[in-house]
Amino acid sequence: MALTIKDVEHVAKLARLGLSEEEKTTLVDQLSKIFGYMEVLNKIDTKGVLPTSHALPMKNVFRQDKAIPFNNTDEILANGPEVEKRMFKVPKILD
Repeated sequence: MALTIKDVEHVAKLARLGLSEEEKTTLVDQLSKIFGYMEVLNKIDTKGVLPTSHALPMKNVFRQDKAIPFNNTDEILANGPEVEKRMFKVPKILD
């Protein structure tokens, strides 16, 4: 697919980008190479290949979420600027 400066200007306008003439020329070349590579990829036979969201298998690397009792709540409440009825007092944000 041959791109023109008009194509780059159109995409830049949609993305609300202000580009100099030098940037437009550079982007025409770069985007043409990207689209050329996409044409190569389009020639590959992908029939029978299942879609994947990741190239590698994903697994959860986080630890199990466990509730742990903590008896010294005064120590926690001491970190807040204001405490009322054993709770943090925060500014009202809704009317």
